[in-house]
Amino acid sequence: MRVLHFYKTYYPDSFGGVEQVIFQLAEGGIQHGVESEVLYLSNTGAARDQHVANHVVHRSRLDFHALSTGFSVSAFGDFARLASQADLVHYHFPWPFMDVVHFVTRLKKPTVLSYHSDIVRQKFLLQLYRPLMHRFLSQIDCIVAASPNYIRSSPVLSKYPDKVSVIPYGLDRNTYAQPDAKVLDRWRSRVGERFFLFLGVLRYYKGLHILLEAMASTDFPVVIAGAGPMEDELKQHAARLNLKNLRFVGKVSEEDKAALFQLCYAVTFPSHLRSEAFGISLLEGAMYGKPLISSEIGTGTTYINIDGETGVVIPPSDPLALRHAMATLWNDPELAMKMGKNAQRRFEELFTAERMTESYVELYRKVLASRGIKESK
Repeated sequence: MRVLHFYKTYYPDSFGGVEQVIFQLAEGGIQHGVESEVLYLSNTGAARDQHVANHVVHRSRLDFHALSTGFSVSAFGDFARLASQADLVHYHFPWPFMDVVHFVTRLKKPTVLSYHSDIVRQKFLLQLYRPLMHRFLSQIDCIVAASPNYIRSSPVLSKYPDKVSVIPYGLDRNTYAQPDAKVLDRWRSRVGERFFLFLGVLRYYKGLHILLEAMASTDFPVVIAGAGPMEDELKQHAARLNLKNLRFVGKVSEEDKAALFQLCYAVTFPSHLRSEAFGISLLEGAMYGKPLISSEIGTGTTYINIDGETGVVIPPSDPLALRHAMATLWNDPELAMKMGKNAQRRFEELFTAERMTESYVELYRKVLASRGIKESK
């Protein structure tokens, strides 16, 4: 079976959560007879038949951004050519330009769409986009959400109950770097090995200002790994609060990321807005057997983290509740260890890449069969 993934960014240009999901599907599908290719936009220019690990990647030239959406003239032709060779097209939502490409190229192939998030912040864009969005979603064969929580809380998904399925995101520990002793020792000397970790892009919806407020007048050591548009503002905020035990370590390599997850005491994930639809780094914390702290925002974060079992769930935008959650774990290592083991057990039961891939391959075949199409060999 040949599957074309279409999304606005991908490796090696970008390393976000959606890119991680596409990567796991492309690599994991190989053993199930699925040959995946990925098409995305890049400001580095066009490229064909590149390889990321064991699958093929294509770039269309990114021409400009408008209303937070990337556009590309060449993508229309690139998509039409690649889609014509595929058995099925796998879209990744939201990306309004993708909808336009779908209609302009008059795609007739079977389609699956991973619904990664509602459009939350761009209210004006949503008003303009809503008619096209619903026309597009009505034509998709099957829509996939990553958690039942998100289906219940999404005003968009509630309109498509007959075509929405749940397939949780999954990760493969074997694809992660294995830090050697020198790397671990370097991080121990820099940040110790009993600290709260946040790892991710420093965006507005990550709630890191809440974490900084929670740290005020406490001695909890916290490491913030990652870069992003909020970095300077957060550093200024930390300076105003005179936080002594906070370390901004910037963007880290895959080996350094693995080392930080391995060394940390617990993972804190204070995202406070629905723009955080799932939380891949929260899931990574569970994979590494760490107790978790997250907020109840009606999304996949509380599908990963079960309050009182795998960690602590707090109300969003509540620094005092976050401070109390951190104190609860910090002052009770036995409880923290138990929750970490529970988090890892839940990961193994629900969130492995193998489980995700098998579920998607089964769905692909179901969609093809519903169209009366035989998969290519």
